[in-house]
Amino acid sequence: MSSILKENKDGILRITLNRPDSLNAFNTEMLMELQEAFKEAEAPEVRCVVLTGAGKGFCSGQDLKDFENEKKSFKEAIETKYNPLIRQILGLPKPVICGINGVAAGAGLSLALACDFRITVESAQLIEVFINVGLVPDSGSSFTLPRIVGLTKAFQMCSLAERITGSEAKSLGLVNVCVQSGDVLKAALDKYSRKFAKMPTGALGMIKQLLNNSYSASLDEILDREAEMQNIAGNSNDYREGVNSFLEKRKPVFKGN
Repeated sequence: MSSILKENKDGILRITLNRPDSLNAFNTEMLMELQEAFKEAEAPEVRCVVLTGAGKGFCSGQDLKDFENEKKSFKEAIETKYNPLIRQILGLPKPVICGINGVAAGAGLSLALACDFRITVESAQLIEVFINVGLVPDSGSSFTLPRIVGLTKAFQMCSLAERITGSEAKSLGLVNVCVQSGDVLKAALDKYSRKFAKMPTGALGMIKQLLNNSYSASLDEILDREAEMQNIAGNSNDYREGVNSFLEKRKPVFKGN
């Protein structure tokens, strides 16, 4: 059985973590398959990615048995398996939507935080669980988490391994949308993925790049990047379609270029 499931249809690449018996814990096979899947996401016909988990959980983090059996150093495992994946997601110039259908713990939460738009069920549990086994956050969560909830709350979550429910995550800004059940989550993922897949993909990618770099850039650097990217966007077919549809009083049909 494959560690992930994929479906590429109507401009949407749907990726499902598929180790439900372990709450979709990461093993080497899954991480390598995810890297390959996000390489596929670079194809021009893919305009949005949906990432969720099979069964009752999103991802419970690293499968500790798999890690112990591999006998790699932490540094080697992180640099070869986790960091490339997080860079792929954050660097992908298209929206990545995460559906948190249950527990998202440790590196599983890091994976969710690397995505651009998060939808969760109320009963989900989001946990920075690393400290419980004497470890520090990895897979980018020390970068993404404080940018989302602030330094004070990020330290609290990482040091105390507090369980954050889906409802609490919404109030903290950890997720964009919170729904009551798994069925509603599927409907919400479908709704938002279809919406993003019909938008100007190039502009969405540049918005993502601008925002992800906004904390590390100076005002002058941001102003320069905005001008450069606006020039690119303003010369796109999607911009022309947007203007024409406005003048013709109709809905735009963006092609993503």
